[in-house]
Amino acid sequence: QVHLVESGGGSVQAGGSLRLSCAASGYSYIQHCVAWFRQVPGKEREGVAAIDRGPGTTYYADSVKGRFTISQDNAEDTVYLQMMGLKPEDTATYYCAAHPDSYRLCGDSWYGGTDFTGWGQGTQVTVSS
Repeated sequence: QVHLVESGGGSVQAGGSLRLSCAASGYSYIQHCVAWFRQVPGKEREGVAAIDRGPGTTYYADSVKGRFTISQDNAEDTVYLQMMGLKPEDTATYYCAAHPDSYRLCGDSWYGGTDFTGWGQGTQVTVSS
């Protein structure tokens, strides 16, 4: 089964940091757009950050710019989300997913996660004030 596996979530106080990992299982998304999303029960999923894994171009939601950094380790075929300056409103389940078309850039359409694939179980991030 092809999917991505998220890990690294936890509970931190406001201002703290966490690093999430997104590892491929069953397929390499090394030439794909890979993105992090988050969702709170009762709310719509929102895009957090994305990376074009070929050229390494990164994209961020306005709400996390300057605080979160998306990066990749091609040797490990893993995408990371370094989160700093965490706020209570960052509390959510975080998921990673990939666009199924290799070489297609994330561009302006990644934010909603439409057509993305490989959704894992997610990892919970809880930020207390």
